[in-house]
Amino acid sequence: MIKLRSLRQKLLGVVMLSTLVALLVSLATIVAYDLRAYHQSVSGDMSTQSELLGHMSSAALAFDDRALAKQNLALLRLRPKVNAGAIYNAKGKLFASYVAPGQDDHFPQQAEAEGVRFENGKLILFKRIVDNGELLGTVYLRAEYEMLGRISDYLGIALLVILPAMGIAYLIMRRIDFVITRPILDIRDVAREVVQTGDYSRRAAKTSEDEVAQLVESFNSMLSEVETRKRALESSNVELAREAEQRAQAQQEVMRLNQELEERVHERTLQLEATNGELAMAMEEAKSANQAKSAFLSSMSHELRTPLNAILGFAQILTSDKLPSTLVQKKEFANHILKSGRHLLTLINEILDLAKIESGAVALSMEPVSLQEMLQEVQSMTEPLAAARGIRMLFPDGCQTSVGADRTRLKQVLLNLLSNAIKYNREGGAVVVDCTMNGPGLVRLSVQDTGIGLRPEQVAQLFQPFNRLGQESGAEEGTGIGLVVTKRLVELMGGVIGVSSSQGAGSMFWIEMPAADPVPSLLEGEGARALGETAKPHNPGDPVTILYVEDNPANLKLVEEIISFRPDLRLLSAPDGHLGVELARAHLPDIILMDINLPGMNGLDAMRVLRADSRTGAIPVIALTANAMPRDIEKGVAAGFFRYLIKPINIDEFTEAINSTLAYLADRKASKEMS
Repeated sequence: MIKLRSLRQKLLGVVMLSTLVALLVSLATIVAYDLRAYHQSVSGDMSTQSELLGHMSSAALAFDDRALAKQNLALLRLRPKVNAGAIYNAKGKLFASYVAPGQDDHFPQQAEAEGVRFENGKLILFKRIVDNGELLGTVYLRAEYEMLGRISDYLGIALLVILPAMGIAYLIMRRIDFVITRPILDIRDVAREVVQTGDYSRRAAKTSEDEVAQLVESFNSMLSEVETRKRALESSNVELAREAEQRAQAQQEVMRLNQELEERVHERTLQLEATNGELAMAMEEAKSANQAKSAFLSSMSHELRTPLNAILGFAQILTSDKLPSTLVQKKEFANHILKSGRHLLTLINEILDLAKIESGAVALSMEPVSLQEMLQEVQSMTEPLAAARGIRMLFPDGCQTSVGADRTRLKQVLLNLLSNAIKYNREGGAVVVDCTMNGPGLVRLSVQDTGIGLRPEQVAQLFQPFNRLGQESGAEEGTGIGLVVTKRLVELMGGVIGVSSSQGAGSMFWIEMPAADPVPSLLEGEGARALGETAKPHNPGDPVTILYVEDNPANLKLVEEIISFRPDLRLLSAPDGHLGVELARAHLPDIILMDINLPGMNGLDAMRVLRADSRTGAIPVIALTANAMPRDIEKGVAAGFFRYLIKPINIDEFTEAINSTLAYLADRKASKEMS
């Protein structure tokens, strides 16, 4: 027997199926749109990141700087979805790499063709690095591609949405079922009762204006026409009002959902625009950094080669048999070599100063510094430079104030400002130095020149690295980092620096430092006498032996020539650490000069051996080395060196170190005799 489905079941099935299809179509459209947007976002983000890395790493590839390339790749740690990255050189070989913590460190051995592919849930991208039409290398990125995860999430969301929606549709249908199927069921019941009882006073209620209503009208023909129409109209109006209200509620719900969707799309669009803006700014900053590096390398190449050209050129003339020169010419050539060497040392020191400041390795000794004494010192140092160009130097007479600063670094700041004022001044001009109080607890020092001045755009770029005071012509020597070092030293000491300039009238640089309590000034004559007493010369009657351990013949020859002017000194030499230790044990010299970078046994190891031997443990050892970084000096002092001298040799400093050591030996000998 075939079981017939009721009208109620059929109607419920149609409504539930329609609701399910509508939900599936809506969810599928939203999911497809979001997945497409996610795919475009991931691909665009990785492509932009690869271009940024390419721009940042072009200089590293050009100069084979793997450390810089690794530093650039290390920035990928800010992108958690990036698992790994690498840079390949122009030959396709791995140049530098980066792997996020806990990720696979496997990289392709050879760079592949430019493009994007997806495998094992990862997005893999290869992007070529091209500069001025030249292939420099390839960027490789591997990132998370969460498409499958997002699809599974959406399936879960779909289930969470469909099940409640179908339940709500079922409940609504149960309510609507009474309105749609009840009239037919009433007609069935009344007809059954009339057939069974023969009571024609029974009436079926009319609830609609359709075929069922016609059936009701025919069945209730015995009722009066007025009563029948009135009841039918009232019932119909009630049902229509209910349906209209339900439709309005449904329409409001659809509008609310559409508005929420539009807001989400708008928020996502704003996020993407903000991300793209940040990436564009980062690319611009990287481009500017690369341009600054290129300009710096070009400037350094020129500035370092210029003094080297003079040094090597005049040295070749002095050593050439084919170019005979007089004694006067030789002295002039030697002066040129000395001047160029000092200029080269200044360039190197400026670069090292900037590197130490940028790395935070500058140690300051803050103390009250008398400005009157400081200005007298820098005046005596800069007036010869100004006199050579006919420039007048005007210093204040009554600057009786003190500032809290590092004395050495403050002198470096003032010398830099004064040397620039002289260098960029006009012939026969003037430099005016002033000292005033500028507010409570602040002292302003200003340096004003009568040079050509600067344009406003030049002033805006003045304290940027490698900008040589706005001198595009490059007529003046220098690295262009002196003012950068000056500005950062002033800021490290708690001060500020500024400039005002008028084109054609000159410039004025000023610094403001916090005032400090006055400090007692030392008379130069007394200080000089104290130094003279400390550095007493050794008794000429006693022979003094100096052992110099040095592997460079030119450096050894230089010290031999300096010692030759001292008849009270005798020099021994050793080319390496092992022989130096043996000669020290055999001759027991009074003083040992020790290089650090020696073949076989270095200077620090030789120092430890000498200290461990009772015969040589008390001999003063002076370090004479090119290791000039602060950590090298600290290591040398900790190792027990009596003095630490840095190459190139300053003859006055070298002589003072020998004299002070001789004075120490004389005092020690006198103490022993008294005891």
